[in-house]
Amino acid sequence: MGGSALKRAARLLRPAWLALPALGALAGVFAAPAIAEEARPPASAAEISLSFAPTVKKTAPAVVNVYARRTVVARFRSPFADDPFFGRFLGDRGFGMPRERVQNSLGSGVIVRADGIIVTNNHVIENGEAFKVVLADRREFDAELVLADARTDLAVLRIDPGTEALPALDFADSDRLEVGDLVLAIGNPFGVGQTVTSGIVSALARTQVGVADYRSFIQTDAAINPGNSGGALVNAAGELIGINTAIYSRSGGSNGIGFAIPANMVQLVVTSALTEGRVVRPWFGAETQGVDAALAAALDLPRPSGVLVTAVAEKGPAARAGLRKNDLVTEVAGFEVSDPDALRYRLAVQPLGAPVEIKWLREGKVKTARLSVEAPPEDPPREETQLEGSNPLSGATIANLSPALADELGLPVSARGVIVLRIATPSLAARSLRPGDILRSVNGKEIGTVADAKAAIAGDPAYWDLVLVRGGNTMRLTGRL
Repeated sequence: MGGSALKRAARLLRPAWLALPALGALAGVFAAPAIAEEARPPASAAEISLSFAPTVKKTAPAVVNVYARRTVVARFRSPFADDPFFGRFLGDRGFGMPRERVQNSLGSGVIVRADGIIVTNNHVIENGEAFKVVLADRREFDAELVLADARTDLAVLRIDPGTEALPALDFADSDRLEVGDLVLAIGNPFGVGQTVTSGIVSALARTQVGVADYRSFIQTDAAINPGNSGGALVNAAGELIGINTAIYSRSGGSNGIGFAIPANMVQLVVTSALTEGRVVRPWFGAETQGVDAALAAALDLPRPSGVLVTAVAEKGPAARAGLRKNDLVTEVAGFEVSDPDALRYRLAVQPLGAPVEIKWLREGKVKTARLSVEAPPEDPPREETQLEGSNPLSGATIANLSPALADELGLPVSARGVIVLRIATPSLAARSLRPGDILRSVNGKEIGTVADAKAAIAGDPAYWDLVLVRGGNTMRLTGRL
């Protein structure tokens, strides 16, 4: 698929969730009979007639419905706003006082621990103020949000079942999946109730799916529809191999192209939520880019493959492992990496503190080393500060950039200095600054830390001269208040 086709495809990707005006249906999941020692196609008509019913009966109670309640503010919209004539005057403006209304969104979830730990998609519960979980037996529980992680599109909820042990699904090793493996998907499509669909694994390690930062999705042709988000993708043994999250669709319904977050990533997020209360991601300490046909030819490669290192942070994990600029990373932990997203995913599913083997090419020679899997350092400390006073930065909340903060914001590994995180409105800063701006100088004084910025705005000069970086471009803002 070419670049333009991928962009068109990205516009068609839809999270597989459903917004409903009120509470409705239920969901469930399943398990399966013992799998053969070696995967093989059916050998007879009798084998073709075998049923997954025992698997579904065993595991269906572990998939649940998740409802998120949120309050939205809306104004009355004129019924004439779409009229060709009156619309020119009314536009899309609302009228009257803002009115609050309650909105309920519906998705699915999976019980992964018998004491009431449930995993679902972040987009199912996003901006929710209260959460409810409905089990397959129609019992309802209020749920506590343990962790919401937009970068993986996963969320962890907790319910209190008392002394009862709830049915839960075991995690499978999603790295052992192969294209062609049979899978079952369970969720609550369109709010109609618990539904099971079957299919195969259509592809692995799909990275061109723009619904999360850490992309290495399982693709399946098992029918996934709105409302399935957060539901289970299960193998023939009834183990959880993925959390259904998105579909490729022109109509909003299933076109046989669905995507699930691999179980290994799900397990890491659940473990992080229960132990750390947050997801701590490994730091590579280098910037990379993918290899296309033109770059492969320039590097004298037989085909486009690997990930090219374009910059290395001093004293970072990549530098300590011996990587340099222009090295071509080919494998991480024994798995081939074909683009930067695949590299990030392979590092993200490694436990912190453990070394991981990495291979790369340098001048045609294969090199191997152990890379330390560690969190990005918070050095210097961010020191979030809201600036005040009569100056063009008044109302801006700024912070020191560190590898940790740069990673959170998706900035290059080389990003340093002072960044604008938030801007109060109304404020003087709102006139010219934007969140994400990196300050370089104020009235000729170089800005390297929050302390530098505070010192630069001291006093009351009549004229201001600011230099900043916005979207990779250097800008100069001058004038009087």
